[in-house]
Amino acid sequence: MADSWQHDSTRRAKAARVDPTMPNPARVGDALSGGRNNFEADRRAARTLLATSPVVSGAVTEMRAFHQRAVRYLVAEAGIRQFIDIGTRLAMSGNTHEIAQSLAQDCRIVYASSDPVVLSHARALAMSTAAGAVAALDADPRYPAAIIAGAAETLDLDRPVAILLMGTLAFIVNDALAAKIAASLVAAVPAGSYVALHHQASDLDPAAWRPIRRWNAISDRQMTLRSRGELAGLLAGLDLVPPGLVPVTEWRPEPADPVFEHAVPVYGAVARKP
Repeated sequence: MADSWQHDSTRRAKAARVDPTMPNPARVGDALSGGRNNFEADRRAARTLLATSPVVSGAVTEMRAFHQRAVRYLVAEAGIRQFIDIGTRLAMSGNTHEIAQSLAQDCRIVYASSDPVVLSHARALAMSTAAGAVAALDADPRYPAAIIAGAAETLDLDRPVAILLMGTLAFIVNDALAAKIAASLVAAVPAGSYVALHHQASDLDPAAWRPIRRWNAISDRQMTLRSRGELAGLLAGLDLVPPGLVPVTEWRPEPADPVFEHAVPVYGAVARKP
């Protein structure tokens, strides 16, 4: 069901789940972006990751830019008005609902995460237009049926939906489970729906494993990299929107996008359910 952070008992229970001594993926990403929604453990982890590879900071920035381009495409060109954003990040600006509703005020967005910090952040900042809707759903990405059931309270699942998996599947280390999650989500939405994802790549830069190994040594939220072929398998049966499954910097770049000296080893794609 939609997150009920406003209830005192729920707030206390979720606050108890926040461990400020353990690096958290969303908070570390916030620290790498210059945000303030993080703890010293997250800032320390961010510094450690930056020391392992110069591409870390650029990857965070480019993944955010791809996410925003994908949402703009889905609203302005594909005509999508409903989104399920799974594994939501802590973003200072340019969130899914901000981009989508700036283009079409009737867009409806469900953020789904099991991270209490992300959920509280979403509830505090996710203000909807009067014509649309924004909801925060306490749901674990490993259980897609619960996400779909909760999203149905806000969205009309008989109409096309865009499922956003921005970095989400990198935290699903088991390949079979990642494939099951993707297939279950696609099966639950009608033809004409879309999946948009980005995922750290195993075959674009041999050095990309260094920050991942370091992250896995300091965090309880393990990550993995996947090759282009493995990611293509997760999108099997869907029609890739040109230019297809490519490095995020090559997916419909815009003149205002940042440019980095080092290659960014992250794939991105938007695909349509036929």
